[in-house]
Amino acid sequence: MSEAVGVGLLGLGTIGTGVAKVLDRNASIIEQRLGFPLRLIRIADLDTQTDRGVDLDGIQFDDDAAGLINDPAVKIVIELIGGYDIARRFTLQAIEAGKHVVTANKALLALHGEEIFSAAERNGVDVAFEAAVGGGIPVLRALREGLSANRILAVEGILNGTTNYVLTQMESTGEPFDVVLKRAQDLGYAEADPTFDVEGIDAAHKLALLAAMSFGVRIDFKRIPTEGIRGLEPLDFQAADDFGYRIKLLAIAKSRGEGQPIEARVHPTLIPKASMLANVDGAMNAVAIRGDAVGPTLYYGAGAGELPTASAVVSDLMEIAREIHRDASGRVSPLSYPHGGLRDHPLAPLGDRHGRCYLRFTAVDRPGVLSHITGALGEEGVGIESVLQPGRGDAGESVPVLVFTHPAEEAAVRRALEHVDGLPDVTAPTKLIRIEDDL
Repeated sequence: MSEAVGVGLLGLGTIGTGVAKVLDRNASIIEQRLGFPLRLIRIADLDTQTDRGVDLDGIQFDDDAAGLINDPAVKIVIELIGGYDIARRFTLQAIEAGKHVVTANKALLALHGEEIFSAAERNGVDVAFEAAVGGGIPVLRALREGLSANRILAVEGILNGTTNYVLTQMESTGEPFDVVLKRAQDLGYAEADPTFDVEGIDAAHKLALLAAMSFGVRIDFKRIPTEGIRGLEPLDFQAADDFGYRIKLLAIAKSRGEGQPIEARVHPTLIPKASMLANVDGAMNAVAIRGDAVGPTLYYGAGAGELPTASAVVSDLMEIAREIHRDASGRVSPLSYPHGGLRDHPLAPLGDRHGRCYLRFTAVDRPGVLSHITGALGEEGVGIESVLQPGRGDAGESVPVLVFTHPAEEAAVRRALEHVDGLPDVTAPTKLIRIEDDL
């Protein structure tokens, strides 16, 4: 029997508990597939008293993270603490100690990935992070290996289960955002502070990693235009349905060709009901990747949760354990391209986007208002495909006016909206939702 590979776990929260469960429950099948045992031998967490419902017999469990990192029996360190500062410090300490690292921390990599990957390359160790994007969906491994012969043309995905659950519920029940979000929190789908999810920040973290792996570029997630789902109303879902669309929070990255800026953006999007992504409901995730040779591919599954995410973490452990037994590391670069080969590359301004839009105006219901709105759009060359005014208002009452545009440059649409929102009879900022017809 070959020697076991020892693993240390930093953080015994939900995902960490799931990892301990999977390693214990599936120990025999993991050993069969590897040809040697993979052993969780140490865990460090500040809370050593709470019963997590998993058997920890034979595992050293304390709050000594430094001891775990420096333990010569620990060959792979799993970072599941979350957040930025402490996770960064422990991850870099593990790398400098010559330990391989597995993490599910997309925020850490989106913010400090350059430093972490450089340190790993310098020390000859691996950093694996399959669980950071899409939970249990093996989409990063597909990009790194299965699609590596392709020039990636586009990556478009539903990358946040919380927002997808909220949007699905708003559409099916007709309830407003705040009501549905509260239910998502009660059910455990949303955090007490849901800002990272509902404002699109979590999806932007993940998109930065996907774009880097797809196009071989350095992407600062803070440069990605990002809009969340606050401000959507039941009326928007009804209008989308009437015209054959559904609303999803999409993370989109597209290549415009050699030497051209890359598109990268996160925002609510109207997509055709026939689209594969349109039929991803509830808390599920999906990523569509289009390659020049393979064509369209779709990766679907649970994007979060204790065991699905643990599945991805353990798959990374197994990949690195194989390399340890071969006395080799870096079989495939973490970001699919050698770290030194990543390029700085411009992102296309959002105003450069050329496409259709859905616009929800709020205006006093009186003669002449609609002509002022359509006139402002026309002056900027924005053509109108359809106009709807659901219901009528009493004298002086505001009503919604819904417009579907023809394809236009977004900068022109924005200039028109700036004019419209300054009109005296327009009583609220206009809501813009982009339409993607080619998904």
